[in-house]
Amino acid sequence: MEIKVYGKNLEVTDALRQYAEKKVGKISKFFAHEPPAAQVTFSIERGIHIVDITLSVNGLLLRGEEKSSDMYHSIDGAVDKIERQIHKYKTKINRKLREENRIISPIPKGTVEETAEPKIVRTKRFAIKPMHVEEAAMQMELLGHDFFVFFNSESEEVNVVYKRKDGNYGLIEPEF
Repeated sequence: MEIKVYGKNLEVTDALRQYAEKKVGKISKFFAHEPPAAQVTFSIERGIHIVDITLSVNGLLLRGEEKSSDMYHSIDGAVDKIERQIHKYKTKINRKLREENRIISPIPKGTVEETAEPKIVRTKRFAIKPMHVEEAAMQMELLGHDFFVFFNSESEEVNVVYKRKDGNYGLIEPEF
């Protein structure tokens, strides 16, 4: 399993890197034929230790973020979140991987409670007019939404602008 470790505004110690690699490496046991690539990012904001782990398995992304007063606890929490995602969505993940002739390793029964899967209960259609990113962000704020889908007049593609937890905005651009 390829694991890349980064530090945002902090230097990652060897001990922290090794601990993260060991914990994240255990996730590869769920993927029988193809271990995922992982990216671990450490940061500290106002004394809070943040760990963000992103796994990529042939286009399928899993992400876990944890904040705590201790970086090691944050690593454990982020790994736990990813494992819960794998447990919760194992059927969907298996179906996607099976379509591509790969399979996820079986997960022992009784390790996670089965929950009802959420379903799409409403479809909304609307006209998309070309606009700049700044205008889309303003429109999102005016509507009181956390995200806004729009046709970017500069790139001539459908984009999504969204509000980040830190209060700033993010832009999602498709990549084909």
